Amino acid sequence: MGIIGCDYCGKEFYRKPSHILSAEKHYCSSICQHAGRKKGQIIKCEYCGNKAYKSLKDLNRSKYNKFFCTIVCRNKWYGKESRREKHPNWKGGKFSYKEALRRSDMEQKCFLCRNADPRILAVHHIDQNRKNNDITNLMWLCHNCHFLVHHYSRESNKISKK
Repeated sequence: MGIIGCDYCGKEFYRKPSHILSAEKHYCSSICQHAGRKKGQIIKCEYCGNKAYKSLKDLNRSKYNKFFCTIVCRNKWYGKESRREKHPNWKGGKFSYKEALRRSDMEQKCFLCRNADPRILAVHHIDQNRKNNDITNLMWLCHNCHFLVHHYSRESNKISKK
């Protein structure tokens, strides 16, 4: 192994002698290698803060003029940016009762059968007024129990005795 200096940052690192002979330039990392090309630049990820190389093509076609190290970071940032009022389909919060109930301290289980699988839970309005989104008017029901409450008075009476 031979010690050689990085052509971009000057940091010393180990390299095989055969690699030293076969390459014109030597870089200690892929970041220095890309920075040494001078066809782009190193950016700081808008979401996580990590550094990453972006080509001129990527820098020029940015929609929001924000840059990310990976697609995962971009998607997480966009998900946070396009919530509530910023989302094009936002309807003033009338329909965000499921999120409100999820944030409350109410146990996330079906009120009737006690099933706790979040994939099958739905929010039921006790007074059946979908515009009344007060937490006291909401409860968790699984899809099966929700159907029964809306179509059979015996099940509906169980809820009204709540």
